[in-house]
Amino acid sequence: MAGLSPKLPIQRDSADGYGLTKTYTQMVLQSLKSLLLTVPGERMMDPLFGVGMNRFLFESHAPATYSNIHAKTITQVEKYMPFVMVDDMLFYGPDGVWSASEGFVDVGAELGASLNLLQIKVFLTIVPLGKQTTLDLEVQV
Repeated sequence: MAGLSPKLPIQRDSADGYGLTKTYTQMVLQSLKSLLLTVPGERMMDPLFGVGMNRFLFESHAPATYSNIHAKTITQVEKYMPFVMVDDMLFYGPDGVWSASEGFVDVGAELGASLNLLQIKVFLTIVPLGKQTTLDLEVQV
């Protein structure tokens, strides 16, 4: 089967030569991950592109930090991926699980207990496909 785009990171694949994304959902999730991990100024010809998740690693695990990440994500997705709607984001921290829409939903959760680890789950809808999916992201020092 032909692919839609190269799968990142680029690796050899016995079926296609190099790994390829085979569905639009995989391609959207890969593009969103790239948007979240790219530091503004890193992308040639577009210094405003990217959320820069690694910049938040040394911020405190607090609702204010999570809210900043959520706001930056919404702004970037609206500009660069208007066909995607972010429904909610969950942040796993040492104090529990914080939801962008509901606040703390599980106080004392064990996930994300490390202070040098940022775990996020993004719930999104791919509007043209009418498909809801999630992206799990871990950023670590």
